[in-house]
Amino acid sequence: MNAPVLSATGLLKRYGDLLALAGVDVTISAGESVAVMGASGSGKTTLLHCLAAIIPPDAGSVRLNAPNAAPVELVGMTENQRSAVRRTQLGFVFQEHLLLPELTAVENAALPLLLQGMPRTPAEARAAGWLAALGLSGMEQRRIGQLSGGQAQRVAIARAQVTGAPIVFADEPTGALDSRTSDEVMSALLHATTGQGRSLVVVTHDPGVAARCDRTLQMVDGRIAAPGAVTGVSTIGATAPAGESR
Repeated sequence: MNAPVLSATGLLKRYGDLLALAGVDVTISAGESVAVMGASGSGKTTLLHCLAAIIPPDAGSVRLNAPNAAPVELVGMTENQRSAVRRTQLGFVFQEHLLLPELTAVENAALPLLLQGMPRTPAEARAAGWLAALGLSGMEQRRIGQLSGGQAQRVAIARAQVTGAPIVFADEPTGALDSRTSDEVMSALLHATTGQGRSLVVVTHDPGVAARCDRTLQMVDGRIAAPGAVTGVSTIGATAPAGESR
């Protein structure tokens, strides 16, 4: 098994009287895909948000072990510190892709690099490489309203990967798509992440999406009930653009 890229122990999170996470331990290995499933209110989205430094847990530890960087403890950071980690070391894909409609596809994909201070020309060149790798060559200058739902999600995947983040978090990334487009987007997401040696954590209600991942964590009442079996992953999908590490 590969070394862990993210390790969480004893995660507790309350919302008033509701115990959303009740002492959760999770380890995500480099290059693996993990699906998180569970009924509404089971704690799956809260778990993702704590692992991804979006919200802090009330107790516990979340340790990020990014390649070529010193290990970082996410719990105890300020919001500004967590924001910096999210911007530079983590990638995100959501059901509502959260792209900016006034920007073009390449501008949306390049945005994380621009926020880091990279000049526009190399930032957009790298973003264009990821768009091409995800089947969007020739669509760089289209605005989000000119793209289909599946194409927009591919732009979101490019945005999540453009910084080289070692781990990507996806919250119901196929929830708003039809079954065929969902399968295509999941293939693209897997091969833009695990296909390049990076890790993916995906919250989903779709057993078909979960079956594409290496293992499944089933959440019940704020706890992990049981891991799923390892399954195979299709090899049809995007490859990294030139200049990206595998």
